Amino acid sequence: MVIPISQWIDNIPRGIASKLNFDGDSMAPFVTDYGGINRAAPPTAIFCPSSAEDIAALLRFAYDSDSPFPVAAWGNGGSTRGQAFAPGGVVINMAALRVGGRRISVSVDGMYVDVGGEQLWISVLEETLRHGLSLRSCVDYLYLTVGGTLSNGGIGGMVFRHGPHVCSVLELDVITGKGEMITCSPELNSDLFYGVLGGLGQLGVITRARIGLRSAPARVRWLRLFYTDFHSFTRDQEFLISLSHPDGFDYIEGQALLNHQKVDDPTFYSNEDTERINRLAAEFDRMYFLEGAVFFDSASEADQKVKGLLKQLSFNPGFAISKDVNHLDFLNRVHIEMTHRQSSMTGDDSCTTCFHPWIHILVPMSRIRDIHDGVLKGILQNTIPKGVILFYPMNKNRWNDIMTGVAPDEEVFYTVESLWTASTEEEWKSFDARNNEILEFCDRQGIKFKKYWPHYTTQADWERHFGLTKWKKFVQLKQRYDPKAVLSPGQQIFKVIEHQATHVSRHA
Repeated sequence: MVIPISQWIDNIPRGIASKLNFDGDSMAPFVTDYGGINRAAPPTAIFCPSSAEDIAALLRFAYDSDSPFPVAAWGNGGSTRGQAFAPGGVVINMAALRVGGRRISVSVDGMYVDVGGEQLWISVLEETLRHGLSLRSCVDYLYLTVGGTLSNGGIGGMVFRHGPHVCSVLELDVITGKGEMITCSPELNSDLFYGVLGGLGQLGVITRARIGLRSAPARVRWLRLFYTDFHSFTRDQEFLISLSHPDGFDYIEGQALLNHQKVDDPTFYSNEDTERINRLAAEFDRMYFLEGAVFFDSASEADQKVKGLLKQLSFNPGFAISKDVNHLDFLNRVHIEMTHRQSSMTGDDSCTTCFHPWIHILVPMSRIRDIHDGVLKGILQNTIPKGVILFYPMNKNRWNDIMTGVAPDEEVFYTVESLWTASTEEEWKSFDARNNEILEFCDRQGIKFKKYWPHYTTQADWERHFGLTKWKKFVQLKQRYDPKAVLSPGQQIFKVIEHQATHVSRHA
């Protein structure tokens, strides 16, 4: 039975109703996301909670309603394919929980931090560093929420040593699709704990996470090593991630530069370095750089360590560039570069409404040469790159396969990311067409990749993504913790019910 919108509003408990915003103008930020590509019908309302209990009350009401309506948690709007949409339902604006201050508590003795799921990683780091502690692993961009990241995995240049963010989690508070508030850990309610990590928001809303910490270094030696040979580039990366701590780098990523692409990052390169690198780029269709970092307290020890490592690598002679920075500036490097770039843009260079048709796949090491030849030398050979192409390996033994998140079935696999930025609709469609070509190429060649930030539209595709065993387990967990499929409909994973609330939207 479809409940008329007036009756639906009348039935909302007063404590929930006072935190719902039905104003049409307030919906605008929640019908498009960071990708700028996918748009949805607006939600019926935006929910601004002041506590986790408010979220639990909303979800209990949604679950118990005669016509259950969809609910999605919106962190900082970092989704690229509409994953946080709730058309006709309710979007939880998690940022509202930050209004009362930071829900961040550091235990120095326990070497962990308890943090609200709505908190940004930059805030977490600023607080832990006051106590001389830092995160074990870290995403590249710190202006993402804790809950959103843990629902996906959380990867970056320290994953090869410490695993993704989800592998540093010790305990969670989760509100299920039934509105149950459950504390879980590897020992307590472990099925929910492992299910939520990498679970794409399908089993519950993360309202608190206890995350393991490590001692923070005083400084970071940040390096970029340039290559004109792909085999040398990947061989050196694979060698470096094979080294145990403290013998190797503490951070490793890599980038590909296509079609004589120039570097332009005054936050890292001197004018002289920029000129030298761009002269080299002019000679080669493709160039690559390995980005590494050594965390240190003693500069002399860092000198000795880096000197020894560089002797074992095969980068182009004379093209090793480094700088020393403090730990927070290194971890926040992407935001610092973005801010500098935006402040220097004028006229045609600016992008007031940008699209981000991104693609991010995890590829077995045995097929990385095929990706290079078929994608970089093939599909993208005539593409003028506008964005970053990341290319770096990880160790599978640092991932916990019990969790819902998935990775390729090889001991070493690569992340391959094309992080395009388009300024026009025509441009994003062009980049998106190439993204589809890349996926079709992988399918034709039998490359068993996995999508990170996955987006599919059929359950058959989702089953292939997770694999039959993990998919069956995921379905069982969904039936247990969100049997009416209230949570995160934008992911389009479980179409168990037709959300009748889509018919009662004021904007229908």
